[in-house]
Amino acid sequence: MASSNTPQGVDNTFRKKFDTEEYRERAREREKKEAERSKQSKGPPVQRAPLKHRDYHVDLESRLGKTQVVTPVAPLSQQAGYFCRVCDCVVKDSANYLDHINGKKHQRALGMSMRVERSSLEQVQERFEVLKKRKTPGTFSEQDLDERIRKQQEEEEEYKRQRREKKKEKKASFYICTRAPYVFFFF
Repeated sequence: MASSNTPQGVDNTFRKKFDTEEYRERAREREKKEAERSKQSKGPPVQRAPLKHRDYHVDLESRLGKTQVVTPVAPLSQQAGYFCRVCDCVVKDSANYLDHINGKKHQRALGMSMRVERSSLEQVQERFEVLKKRKTPGTFSEQDLDERIRKQQEEEEEYKRQRREKKKEKKASFYICTRAPYVFFFF
């Protein structure tokens, strides 16, 4: 049997003992350094404007269906895809371009935060009033609807007439060129 003077159980003396006073002193030193750094820095931290509506149209259709010669030595703005002047990068398709211009990196480059300005009750009420006023004069009656349908039909007829004229011109130029010594096809 063991004597009562010898300790029984596991010896835990190998565990690290944390000196709380030492860590408090380190925290005080770190706070002093941060306070000195903030005194030395010039001006307040950068304040970014909240998100706002885009005031320009995003042009995704202008180069649709067009061919472009791509060379590896061309500058970024002339490479295939959509070029972002703000971030100086090229994005290969329209979906990724929209993701890019709505993304955090692009918005930061424009000087905006990703937070939206919170609207007050008065702003919301004013917006409702503006929308009500806009809706009132634009209400459509049956006469307005009939008038719009008639205008649409006239525009379609004009478009069809112009297409017929272009086909006639194409046929005429084809016949004129085939009578020449060399045959040219214009499409």
